[in-house]
Amino acid sequence: MRVLVTGGAGFLGSHLCDRLLHEGHTVIAMDNLITGSTDNIAHLAGHDRFRFVRHDVTNYIYLQGPLDAILHFASPASPVDYLELPIQTLKVGSLGTHNALGLALAKGARILIASTSEIYGDPLVHPQQESYWGNVNPIGPRGVYDEAKRFAEAMTMAYHRAHAVDTRIVRIFNTYGPRMRINDGRVVPNFIKQALHSEPLTVYGEGNQTRSFCYVDDLVDGIYRLLVSNEVEPVNIGNPAELTILQFAQRINAIIGNEAGIIYKPLPKDDPQQRRPDITRARTILGWEPKVSLDAGLEPTVDYFAKKLGKR
Repeated sequence: MRVLVTGGAGFLGSHLCDRLLHEGHTVIAMDNLITGSTDNIAHLAGHDRFRFVRHDVTNYIYLQGPLDAILHFASPASPVDYLELPIQTLKVGSLGTHNALGLALAKGARILIASTSEIYGDPLVHPQQESYWGNVNPIGPRGVYDEAKRFAEAMTMAYHRAHAVDTRIVRIFNTYGPRMRINDGRVVPNFIKQALHSEPLTVYGEGNQTRSFCYVDDLVDGIYRLLVSNEVEPVNIGNPAELTILQFAQRINAIIGNEAGIIYKPLPKDDPQQRRPDITRARTILGWEPKVSLDAGLEPTVDYFAKKLGKR
C-alpha cells in the first residue's frame, strides 16, 4: 500500500511509519512539527519507500498519485500541549480530520482515525467499554482535546455513512516508550525525568487515580491489525493492567534507584480518576492483546530518556 501518516514525526506516528515500512508499504509522513520532531524519523532518511512532507493538515492536503490508506495521527496529545495550544488542538481535530477524510474520499483510500480514551472523560463506568458515551466537561480546560476527538469520531462516522468512506477508529489508552518528548508533560516522561535527576516525583492529589500503561510496540501492533481488519466501529487499544499513580511513582523510583521520594501537589481540574480499557472487542475482532509487561517496556524507555538527558 501507499500510506499517508499525518503526525508522522510524532511519538506514535513515527513508530507507525516504522511498522508500515517493515510490512513492505510505501509511507508518506506529514507533520507541521508543532509537537513532532524530525529526530523521530531521522533514521528513515534516504529510505526508498519513505518521504517526509512538512504541512499543517488544518490546511487543504494535496498529494499526487494514488493513496491506499491514511492514518490520521496529527494532534497535540498531552495536557501540557493542548493547554498551551487549545485552538490548534481543536482545529486539527475538526478541520484536520475533515481534510484527511476529504482526501480519503478523493483517493478512494481507507482511513484510520486516532481517537483517545479521553473521549470517556472522567468515567462513571469502569473499565471503559466502547459502548460507553463518556462523562466529559465540554468547557473545562481538557475539553479542547476531549471534544476535538469526539468531533473527529462523529465526522468520521458521517463520512462513512454519507460517502461510504472506508473508515477505522482506534481509541488509544495511555501509551509509553522511546521517542516520547522529555517535556511532554505526561506522567511517564515526568516521572522518569525527575527520577534520573534524583528529584522527588510529583504526584497530584493523593495518587489514588489509576492509569493503564501500554508499551508502544503493543499499541502499534493493535493499530495495524485494526487498519487491515474490516471493523468500522471504534476499538479500544490499551493495556488493562491497572495501577495507581502512586504505585507507578514508586515503581519508577525503584527501577531507577531514586531515593528522593515523592511530593504531592493539588489535583488538576477534570483529571480522570480511573482509566482502564475493556479490550474484549480487540481480543475478539483483532486477536490482539498486549504482550509487553510494564517492567519490560520501562527498560528501553528509561534507557532512551537517560541517553537524551546525558545520564548514560
